[in-house]
Amino acid sequence: MSDLQCLAQEKIWFEKSKYDEAERRFYEGINGISQAPQERDASAILQDIVKARQNIQQSLDGVKAALQPGKGHSRPQKTRERKTSQNASKTEDQSELLSRLKNLELDNKNLHKVVDDLRAMLSKLESRMSVLEKSQSQPTKPASAPQAAPAPNPKVVVKEEEEDDDIDLFGSDEEDEEAERIKAQRVQEYAARKSAKPALIAKSSILLDVKPWDDETDMAKLEECVRSVQADGLLWGASKLVPVGYGIKKLQINCVVEDDKVGTDMLEEEITKFEDYVQSVDVAAFNKI
Repeated sequence: MSDLQCLAQEKIWFEKSKYDEAERRFYEGINGISQAPQERDASAILQDIVKARQNIQQSLDGVKAALQPGKGHSRPQKTRERKTSQNASKTEDQSELLSRLKNLELDNKNLHKVVDDLRAMLSKLESRMSVLEKSQSQPTKPASAPQAAPAPNPKVVVKEEEEDDDIDLFGSDEEDEEAERIKAQRVQEYAARKSAKPALIAKSSILLDVKPWDDETDMAKLEECVRSVQADGLLWGASKLVPVGYGIKKLQINCVVEDDKVGTDMLEEEITKFEDYVQSVDVAAFNKI
């Protein structure tokens, strides 16, 4: 192969000097340097520069492709793979969107059905309410009183005086005495039944707060003193210690009393007699049983 043929196959840029001159003139025009009148305008020079750069890039790409023949088709293959992956992702997104749309449509149908059922129920309730309001607004007709039977016409019977004397209109004295005796007997039976019933005893449940003098007071001894108070109709119940503050605790004790026999004043007087242990007694709760 001759030298000319080799040069023809090589990609050499023979017009580089022209493009360099055009680029120089362009930048001189931008910077305000005076140019000769025969020079071309800036737009033509800019077009020449763009073309020159494109040619340079093409030549460089050709050289790289010639130096690496095995890798000439790697970039298109990668772009194809990217496109296929993008298309696959798009199809997946579209299928997911379609499934979501189907689910939304089903939910919407179900909601429409529920709303229709609720509307039907509301209409039924409104009709029932209207019927009830009408029935309440209408005045009830009073029951017709039974018509009194016509009084029979009195028949005047003329009797002789002798027959009138034989009729006893007011009854005898013996019948009055029998009725009084029956009435008295019934009153006695009622009184006997009433006296046989046990009398109802009124009772109350009282919750007392017994406060000591200080935190050094023996609370077990205080409770023993309180429970030592005994009376007819008094029954002591459960107790507990309730903190008051600064380490001091009060005794809260429950008792059941008969109202006719035991009162709160009597309990307070009896408990406050233990002056060494008790500072005060208060009624926390009072309930009738």
